[in-house]
Amino acid sequence: MSIERRVQLVENLFHQLEQETAQFEKTSGLSCVSGCGKCCTYPDVEASPIEFLPWAFHLFMNGEAEKTLALLNETQTSSCIIYKPLSVTGRGRCSDYKYRGLICRLFGFAASSDKYGNLRLATCKIIKEGQAEQYKTTTEAISKGLYVPVFTEYYMQLNQIDFHLGNIILPINKALKMALEEVLQYYAYRPFPDLNKECV
Repeated sequence: MSIERRVQLVENLFHQLEQETAQFEKTSGLSCVSGCGKCCTYPDVEASPIEFLPWAFHLFMNGEAEKTLALLNETQTSSCIIYKPLSVTGRGRCSDYKYRGLICRLFGFAASSDKYGNLRLATCKIIKEGQAEQYKTTTEAISKGLYVPVFTEYYMQLNQIDFHLGNIILPINKALKMALEEVLQYYAYRPFPDLNKECV
């Protein structure tokens, strides 16, 4: 399957998730604190390369892929290189929000299953403590059947797009690097993509 087609399928999945998380936010009343970015600074965030394929393809199309790959090869930090802190207070922003990965889209507004199969909302301490009443109400509603996106279901859908890239979980900067390498290797001996053609 072509890179363009895989990118299109990942973007379609992300669009579906955007709708689901928007509905969940509206129903639950939970929301991220504006400009927080605390979860982005966590040193051991992990992701699969496939979820950053749209990001890597976007950089390639804009002539930024090789420069970004060099930056990733030189970086010593384990925090995501796409995240840009605005100050020492822990506030910041994603520098490529439109192309953020699945983990970035799910955390805070999705659930994982515990060992008994019960859904548990995966969110941060800031939301749990700062929006305690909404958090409590929402967790109770989830236990009674309120729909919430589920991590494993979305990662399984990514696996179906590309089993190899979707089945590897790496520290986030290594996942970014692998996504860039996949795009650059794919086009090393192929013509520049024509986005007006139908993706196959």
